[in-house]
Amino acid sequence: MLYKKIIPLSLVVIATLHAAEIELIPITVESTVLTEVSENAQISADLAQALSGSVPSIDMNRRSGIANDILIRGQKRDNISVEVDGTRVQGACVNRMDPPISHVLTSQIDEIIVTEGPYNVEAFGTLSGGVEITTKKPTKEVAGEVDFGLGSWGYKKVGATVSGGNDIIRLLVSASYENSDQYEDGDGNTIADQIDNYVPAGVHNTAKDSRFETSDRDMDAYTKKSIMTKMFITLADEHELRFSYTANRSDDVLYGNSKMDADYDDSNIYSVEYNVDNLTNLYKNFNIQYYYTDVEHPMSTRYRVGADYPGGAKTNHLTTHMKGLKLKNTLDLAGYKFLLGLDASDRSWDGNYYNTKTHQALPAGNSKSLDNAVTTNNAIFAKLENTFGDFEVSTGARYDNSRVVHDTLNSNTYNALSANLVSTYNINSQNKVFLGYGVASRIPDARELYFRGAMGNWQGTNNLKQTKNNEIDLGYELNNDSFKVKVKTFYSMLEDYIYFNKSNTGKIGMMTVPENSFENIDATIYGAELTASYFATDDISIDMGASYKVGEKDEAMSNQDDKDLADIAPLRGNIGVNYEYRNNSMATVEVQASDTWDKYDADNGEQQLDKWAILNMKVKHAVDKHTEITIGINNVFDETYAVSNTYSDLTLLTGGSVYDIMLMNEAGRYFYTNLNFKF
Repeated sequence: MLYKKIIPLSLVVIATLHAAEIELIPITVESTVLTEVSENAQISADLAQALSGSVPSIDMNRRSGIANDILIRGQKRDNISVEVDGTRVQGACVNRMDPPISHVLTSQIDEIIVTEGPYNVEAFGTLSGGVEITTKKPTKEVAGEVDFGLGSWGYKKVGATVSGGNDIIRLLVSASYENSDQYEDGDGNTIADQIDNYVPAGVHNTAKDSRFETSDRDMDAYTKKSIMTKMFITLADEHELRFSYTANRSDDVLYGNSKMDADYDDSNIYSVEYNVDNLTNLYKNFNIQYYYTDVEHPMSTRYRVGADYPGGAKTNHLTTHMKGLKLKNTLDLAGYKFLLGLDASDRSWDGNYYNTKTHQALPAGNSKSLDNAVTTNNAIFAKLENTFGDFEVSTGARYDNSRVVHDTLNSNTYNALSANLVSTYNINSQNKVFLGYGVASRIPDARELYFRGAMGNWQGTNNLKQTKNNEIDLGYELNNDSFKVKVKTFYSMLEDYIYFNKSNTGKIGMMTVPENSFENIDATIYGAELTASYFATDDISIDMGASYKVGEKDEAMSNQDDKDLADIAPLRGNIGVNYEYRNNSMATVEVQASDTWDKYDADNGEQQLDKWAILNMKVKHAVDKHTEITIGINNVFDETYAVSNTYSDLTLLTGGSVYDIMLMNEAGRYFYTNLNFKF
């Protein structure tokens, strides 16, 4: 499909990173394409963990044992877009316990395209990057696979996929179940232990209240179930009607350095799509898709000590619903590939506070966290690409009209024109350079505009402007029989960047609470990414990747001095050695490492993180063409380390002015095995 070829100006990860959880195969110089996702993701269904170990520009934001978030070049939340089979999926939690990427499992995925920069005009809100996920398609031949996994700390999973049909109809059903105890960090501390160690014994404050009840200290970290069904019907030659439905059910997900856990997280994704190929010699494709998604997410203090204190038993029950319609037309105009499309979506977001034990609403004025906020978007987009000798040129544009409406506060209307131009020059068969410039915008979401705390304080700022990104990207690629390398640099200028100001507070009684915490600022992010592969022999290869970025505010925020941007991880990289000892069987040793995180936004909750390095080992053995077994050890030397910082745009556990915000350590030494049968 054309859209898989036209996502411009992404870093092509040339190496096949066998030590990571996803295999990456380059398609064009502009795209980072990830394949064999389910086959290579043996650790868990958490796509964030798999992506962060595979793409140098992606970092993971650790929230729990599952359902973690991602950052692309230091950007997260609405600054990056996520689509699953063309549908937009949004989480319901204002505290990112259910980010969009958590609503699809690695076992369901066929391919992923990662965009780095403002270069995807097809997706609403691709300010600084995006992820396009394509799940498995039904086949005409009867085929399937069964997957079993076991790991440390009681981890277990089982999944199965069956597909088949005929010339008229094809069906696919994929189901999975996954469960785990609390993981232990390198010091042997569970999630509950990490909270206990954070606050000294006898201290009574928010952090103390957030310890787990004695009866719940050893409860499972999460249980996750999912089913995906698809039906493709051939109506006529080149005419296909496609139906799909995905259900995700996650129960009792523990979030150690947050004040609440997820009682459950239920999502549904529905899609109906009509696709026609090769209508005429000029009209190559017609595609129209309608989708509907919904997420229900109550988070509460149910398992925490504070639930026993007056006013401590709180639930924030959040729901979001989204529906969208997208029309795309692809034409061949005298050798030019031309895409013209329309995009419309409507999202509602609502939240209610109530007593966890009695289910009674909190006192009047404090019962709504989000009051039926509705975001609508209507857009038109176009893209044109062609090759002129040794030059490949691609350009695109998108115009958006958006409106955010709230039941009691003022509404906001936004208009934006996004555009980009990318040119690649093929110096010869082995060397090429590319240059791109892009402009894109994203509107503030309902949480940034209208969110209300449980004390009745307005944390959102309801007059925010939309953010605009002006970005330049420059890169070079070398590709020959024994060595592949790619380096890419970028410079991103952010206007009216939406940022959390921890210093904006107000008083409710004797309590100090966040008030109008989001502001528009100007900022700059720049950096570089490197990937390389060296094929030493027919059996041995070496893969490596690294990223470095710097983020700075143009000016310090009000009542603050720090000009460092949050979420900008330091120099990080990995190097892996792969030995293919027989056909389709490979042993891998990999080192992942990070420099000290010493440029951080201390005024807004971040802290210095120590440098770290871990060793991972894995053997993937093909018993025969139908059976494969994988055995691995991550963090062989049981290091204690953290990958994500503590920016205050998330509500994290803090003991007040005496204590820093609580970090979440990564897992310690982790053993796992995976058995896969295909037929």
